[in-house]
Amino acid sequence: MTSLHGNTIAFIGSGAMGEAMIKGLLTRELIAADHIIGSDPVAARRDFIANTYHVQATDDNARAVHQADIVVMSIKPQALTAVAATLQGYLQPTALILSIMAGVSLKTLQNALGHERIVRAMPNTPAQVNMGVTAWIATPGVDAQQREQTALLLGALGEQIPVDKEDFIDMQTGLGGSGPGFVFLIIEAMIDAGVQMGFSRPDAQKIVLQTIAGSVALVKETGKHPAELRNLVTSAGGTTAAGIYELEKGGIRTTLTNAILAAYRRSQELGRLTEK
Repeated sequence: MTSLHGNTIAFIGSGAMGEAMIKGLLTRELIAADHIIGSDPVAARRDFIANTYHVQATDDNARAVHQADIVVMSIKPQALTAVAATLQGYLQPTALILSIMAGVSLKTLQNALGHERIVRAMPNTPAQVNMGVTAWIATPGVDAQQREQTALLLGALGEQIPVDKEDFIDMQTGLGGSGPGFVFLIIEAMIDAGVQMGFSRPDAQKIVLQTIAGSVALVKETGKHPAELRNLVTSAGGTTAAGIYELEKGGIRTTLTNAILAAYRRSQELGRLTEK
């Protein structure tokens, strides 16, 4: 038995990330399907989650939350004001609100929902295959059991990291949230290079994906610093050294750092716009 058993979880918004969490919870048998209710304005989406995961589905946000112990806010940030209006008077006073809306601060959530027990989290897209990483922070009103529940919920998406300062959530948006987009671009470029050399696209993709997956596994399993592993494969005057020279000449470190910092600053800007 986990601290989630016997609880009812409502998802306000049942898109890709909401579905990923539902799938993870059920796969890990953390909660029964009949204790999950997903709300979504799109009929096809409601039918999909109901038929695929055998959970309850509705287009009525008030109905979804009125008996929920945990409410997951997985909607677009710009929809918060309209959706919050549909929840007024229906949230249980002791319910845990878990927001995965990008850029929406705890203060904004508290003001919009009139509620004190709130967790703000930032997952990333690999959560859709339960390989994500999520940073999260809780308001003082969230008790110890609810923090444990948060760790279980977000653990269903992959790794979870509690933080003690809200600015780390914006940092996670730049590093972990936007990071997959940067990695996909690198993957795409490497595959294109393989095709340019003469590999078929399927073979180039297989080589690149396995190379990246194997490199990640090697860092994890050896515990060695990436620089140490890079030095092991970089022989003096060799092929890797020639390639790394071109990468460094092109400013890859500075470019990647600037990309992550730009995403971080944009997350802060979006948060300020949402507050206004």
